Amino acid sequence: MKQMTAIELRDFLATDVKTVKIDVREDVELEFGVIDEAIHIPMQSVPGQLNELEKHKNETVVLICRSGRRSEQIGQFLEQMGFTDVINLAGGMNAWATDVDTSMSVY
Repeated sequence: MKQMTAIELRDFLATDVKTVKIDVREDVELEFGVIDEAIHIPMQSVPGQLNELEKHKNETVVLICRSGRRSEQIGQFLEQMGFTDVINLAGGMNAWATDVDTSMSVY
């Protein structure tokens, strides 16, 4: 699994690479801000939605949470399930809010 800082991810997302962004935070955390076009699947729900995620198995999957820890765990799980290109947002949404979009809240 690749790790990208918020700045690296911002620049990567600005390219033409097709990505699937998955935000694994809980519902209440979304009020602090979201990255455009991210699919919201709370961490505990990911295993139950694996069948729906299978179509993205060979695409670039970007995982997002508050600090990067939960998304890293989900990234490890997805790699074990055969996903081939997984990126974790190191520092999570708190890093994104600090380094990329200061209109979002750090929490």
